[in-house]
Amino acid sequence: MTTVEIDPAWLPDEALRGVGTRRVCVRGEGLLVDTVRAEVDRACREFGGSDDADDTACDLLLQVVAGGDDGPEGFTVTRTARHTTVTAAAPAGLLHGFFHIVRIGEAAFTEGPDETHRPALALRMLDHWDNVDVHPVMGQVERGYAGGSLFWRDGRARGDLSRIRAYARLLASCGINALAVNNVNVHASETRLLTERFVEVAAIAAELRPYGIRTHLSVNFAAPLQLGDLDTADPLDEGVRAWWREATDRVYALVPDFGGFVVKADSEGQPGPFAYGRSHADGANLLAGALARHGGTVHWRAFVYDHRQDWRDRSTDRARAAYDHFAPLDGQFADNVILQVKHGPMDFQVREPVSPVIGTLPRTRVAVELQVTQEYTGQQRHVCALAPMWSQVLAFRPEGEGGPTVGQLVAGGGLVAVANVGDDPFWTGHPLAQANLYTYGRLAWDPTADTVQLLDEWVELTFTPDLTADPERLRSGLRAVLHGSWATYEKYTAPLGVGFMVQPGHHYGPSVDGYEYSTWGTYHFADRDGIGVDRSRATGTGYAGQYAKPWADTYERVESCPDELLLFFHHVPYRHVLHSGKTVVQHIYDTHFEGVEEVEAAREAWAALAELVSPARHTRVTELYEEQLRCAREWRDQVNSYFLRKSGVPDAHGRRIY
Repeated sequence: MTTVEIDPAWLPDEALRGVGTRRVCVRGEGLLVDTVRAEVDRACREFGGSDDADDTACDLLLQVVAGGDDGPEGFTVTRTARHTTVTAAAPAGLLHGFFHIVRIGEAAFTEGPDETHRPALALRMLDHWDNVDVHPVMGQVERGYAGGSLFWRDGRARGDLSRIRAYARLLASCGINALAVNNVNVHASETRLLTERFVEVAAIAAELRPYGIRTHLSVNFAAPLQLGDLDTADPLDEGVRAWWREATDRVYALVPDFGGFVVKADSEGQPGPFAYGRSHADGANLLAGALARHGGTVHWRAFVYDHRQDWRDRSTDRARAAYDHFAPLDGQFADNVILQVKHGPMDFQVREPVSPVIGTLPRTRVAVELQVTQEYTGQQRHVCALAPMWSQVLAFRPEGEGGPTVGQLVAGGGLVAVANVGDDPFWTGHPLAQANLYTYGRLAWDPTADTVQLLDEWVELTFTPDLTADPERLRSGLRAVLHGSWATYEKYTAPLGVGFMVQPGHHYGPSVDGYEYSTWGTYHFADRDGIGVDRSRATGTGYAGQYAKPWADTYERVESCPDELLLFFHHVPYRHVLHSGKTVVQHIYDTHFEGVEEVEAAREAWAALAELVSPARHTRVTELYEEQLRCAREWRDQVNSYFLRKSGVPDAHGRRIY
């Protein structure tokens, strides 16, 4: 791959020209206001403006006015023909207001109506699955596809943390305000970050703080056993409670604005309260008690299921697990516990129904967890813009028409995503995967935002230096590459919501039966007669009944189940006719051929932009398109051949299937 300097992503210098050519005045006190001043000074030095104008002679006034009603992160923009003012009630709001001005560029300095902007979700967080030590199987970053960790190297925190400050700047500019610095699978070295090695976390927090990013830490539930002199981690044991209080007090002595703990417990081999006959509420409340007096929060992950399932037993359904574990505990969690629920019931597949857990816990704070890192969506070797998927999740109404959306239901808990960044010069490995990180932050700020506009917004910022020679051709080409890429990826991978069909372990590339006889509970049950998992109440696992009545009834019957989720909810014959008018098997054939054709077209669209895009970026994406096309063809040929041989039904169009 071509070597490049650290890519500026969506904050190239040119994106700050609108601010940097003006006379700017900044009013207010505090660390984040100082950050705004430094940003303004940087822009003005680059483009010849002035950052020492007074508030009567300036073109842009950025000010904190105590007592306003914008909230801790909101801001108001007032624009006249000669003067633009950003007013915030708190420094964090001024920081977000400044980046809003950067986003809209020259439009910020034209006359317009007053606008007030507030985040819909107070918590907008990234979870980094970074390991302190390189894991022998998962590497430095578990499910990371962009090189090593930004935070850790050679078993310790990096000596030069300057890139973390640059990363914090990118995150703040798209609205993210919290970050967990280590893997939810907490190994021995990461366990010690809570105690004698917390000074390393404090150093990272110092780099994130100037941009309003609060630091969180994934912790090991068994830490009292592994780090202390206790012989138990029982959450109801007073000695255990005291140990966590003392450890947490030491954390806050070093980092007073520490955000809290992230916990994966009794899941995929991680220790938890089940060992002591206690519930998830008991475990979460133990840590909540230690954090409460400091204002910290426990993020308790709901990703709990039987990963030693007998594939012969069709009554056990991994999709049911989170609901079965957590629905009975509603109302038992402390106020500073957030139950972190994956957006779908399985594991970040290219298509899943929205998890029923999200709409069934009215007395529990719930955060929805997304996966920005592309574990099952091309691993940042394939272009797959995920914002349209996330938007559908956030707009889903668990109670049916007229009920609140997922975005509204998680207002008290927030949005969390698994990060997709590493130490690659392009941050995300694939330069176009930066769009997923950017649009995640913007959707977390406003879950109702139009994803087409968000992708266009990312293009306008990221390619600002390139939008000079032929801007409309560049914009058109980038839209052709990005906007339908999720649908394209779905076409050439697992069909109709069935999921997985990937190579075991690393999860890249096709293997239709890769997990079919495994312990992980990720089956498609294809036989000579049909395919799909019966999750109905009448004849299947009963999973459909976990939804509120409108959706339970919709998913229960084959006739009303949406095509795109049919195989997730039902086992049907290959000749079953979809609402589209095609049979299931013909749909499989057609979409897999179409998906490859669409990748070929996208590759050509990108190639046509060669003289309009920086050489390093264009070369990297070109190389990755070759891999995406190779892999898409492999998916097409393996999946189509598998189902031709399984069903015996030929392709209606006579195309070559092996």
